[in-house]
Amino acid sequence: MIPVPGDVLAVGRIDRRLPFEERVRLLAQAARAVRRRDLQMVHAAGLGHIGGDFSSADIVAVLMLAVLDVDPLQPQMPDRDRFVMSKGHSSGVLYATLAVAGFFDPALLDEYMAPLSTLSGHPDARKVPGVEASTGPLGHGLPIAVGMAIGAVLEGSARRTFCLVGDGELQEGTNWEALAAGAHRHLERLTVVVDRNGLQQGAATEETSRLEPLADKARAFGWAVEEVGGHDHAALLKLFESLPIRPGQPSFIIAHTHKGYPVSFMKDRVEWHHKIPTTREIRAALEELG
Repeated sequence: MIPVPGDVLAVGRIDRRLPFEERVRLLAQAARAVRRRDLQMVHAAGLGHIGGDFSSADIVAVLMLAVLDVDPLQPQMPDRDRFVMSKGHSSGVLYATLAVAGFFDPALLDEYMAPLSTLSGHPDARKVPGVEASTGPLGHGLPIAVGMAIGAVLEGSARRTFCLVGDGELQEGTNWEALAAGAHRHLERLTVVVDRNGLQQGAATEETSRLEPLADKARAFGWAVEEVGGHDHAALLKLFESLPIRPGQPSFIIAHTHKGYPVSFMKDRVEWHHKIPTTREIRAALEELG
């Protein structure tokens, strides 16, 4: 097992009263720590999806550590915001971020994908605090999130629902049914974030089943759309804090990312969808991450 300094996860949720620039600095620190720990987890397990973990790490960090109204000490607080990680195969980055946020002891990350571990390859809402939906089969997370948002309306709750989907995942028809339902019900407290790294298992998304013009398609379904740099902590935080994009409409955010970011030999390489780094690659990646 490649050692990672014990203090890399000592970040915690970020106080919203801090100046914006300080929150952005802490988010960059946390995302770097999460990536370092995720590398160690995947290498030790011999399983994982490091490319998609790294493309979504900044989005998950900003949401979980600086935006969502949640309490790690009360993970079932009724009016908490909901976050659905629809691309459940990127469980490593979700678990590492939940540990940073304080939902469970970071030492548990050593059991990632071990036999009978609660931290399985796809997140289980019954076993892991902070996981709101058991995901993995692609195309299921967004319909669940729409249901959660409808439930909030019926209960008269102001809680928000966020859902992170992979771009290749949008080739599943259930997502478009969910998008139609969300717009029809004017779920303005529902936000979908697309991890738009352009790659899926084996090929580019546009070679497999063309998604573009994605923004126009989402608008045609009745969603308010914004595009943002998915590795820009300041831009992500500013956008999330200004939601909804347009009153009366759910928000559809296309976050432009890179598979394997920011490690040079992983970035934009399709094989890193599920390739396991060697010891030499781990050391090189850790050196690049700093």
